[in-house]
Amino acid sequence: MANHKSALKRIRQSEKRRKRNQHIRSGLRTQIKRFRQAVEAGDASLASETFAGAERAIRRAASKGIIPKRRADRSVSRLAIHLNAVTASK
Repeated sequence: MANHKSALKRIRQSEKRRKRNQHIRSGLRTQIKRFRQAVEAGDASLASETFAGAERAIRRAASKGIIPKRRADRSVSRLAIHLNAVTASK
């Protein structure tokens, strides 16, 4: 365990950031999972609704530095491809 004040403060900051990152990353994964379930079910309207939520979660995670911005762009693009496939089949 750290013995000086700056190290103790750094531990507190790191723990706070870890919890924030974990919360946002968990929500991100949940939104993506809901979108994928809607795509697998073939429900175009539900897929478009959940796509909006998933894209929002991805962009928010990228803006907070939890995932890189290029990965966010790539993820949104791949989800959009799945969404377009579902809406085209209907």
